[in-house]
Amino acid sequence: MKTQSKIELKPLFVERMKELLGKEFESYLEILEVPPVRSFRCNTLKISPENLKKRLENNGWKISQPWKEHEEVMVVESQLKPGELGNSLEHLLGYYYIQELASMLPVLVLKPEKNQLVLDLCASPGSKTTQMSSFMENTGTIIANEISLGRIRILATNLERCGVSNVIITKKEGSAFCKRLERQNVQFDKILLDAPCSGEGTIRSSQKTPVMWNINTVKILSNMQKNLVSSAISILKKGGELVYSTCTHSPEENEEIVDYVLKNFPNIKIQKILLPIQSKLGIQKWQDKEYLEDVKFSCRVYPHVANTEGFYIAKFKKIK
Repeated sequence: MKTQSKIELKPLFVERMKELLGKEFESYLEILEVPPVRSFRCNTLKISPENLKKRLENNGWKISQPWKEHEEVMVVESQLKPGELGNSLEHLLGYYYIQELASMLPVLVLKPEKNQLVLDLCASPGSKTTQMSSFMENTGTIIANEISLGRIRILATNLERCGVSNVIITKKEGSAFCKRLERQNVQFDKILLDAPCSGEGTIRSSQKTPVMWNINTVKILSNMQKNLVSSAISILKKGGELVYSTCTHSPEENEEIVDYVLKNFPNIKIQKILLPIQSKLGIQKWQDKEYLEDVKFSCRVYPHVANTEGFYIAKFKKIK
């Protein structure tokens, strides 16, 4: 098994992860030394999974499809030259999108449908936006919002490469954007809030993450996430669904947000989630805080359990 260089973790981060994982902490440390699998998603707007697999196998690649119900999800099992996955003709043509396995899960949970009105509140770089467009077969409308102009350029480039034509890009701070839409009486069938987070789950693919990690950032982001999810709920249709996701393990950014929603919005109910990988239930207690029992219906994806990056997913429905 390939390994990568030793990752230095800050003492407070280690202490928190030990508290979260208990006896599993050593397994977690071990998987951090192993590079993540090379996964990508077939862009069904341009090519079928069957034809893409044939093309890539003709290039000498060994391809597996780990999730039977999602043939578009693929993993390269063979050795590739450095940069080959991103420099292939098929990638340049937009036949596939390089995306970590856990990053694909929020859209699989949200299940946007043809002809719906969908909001991707924090959209760049576009991995989940393009995935939703594939689900919707380029019908309906996706509003893809992003606050950073530089990240909007990346988003626009990815949408163009993938042949996406049902997306409108907007540039606005998320909460302010939702309030503006609320004033205009715009309501969405589905909303994806893949929230800005501390990124604790991305250590395997980014060794900058443990260097940049800071407990104060976690607390600041938690407040921002509560504002974002509150604003998004206000523009969700009755009967509509919202998926909240992060790529972090921090309960302040995960279960605390779900607990906040369930306590403050009586018309919002959490939904049970079925994932194609192993995951754990949301926790109900963290340090001096206890969360509502239904918070357990959210999902924690851990690297040592699923051999992916770390992720957190919760699905809500606005009841009629």
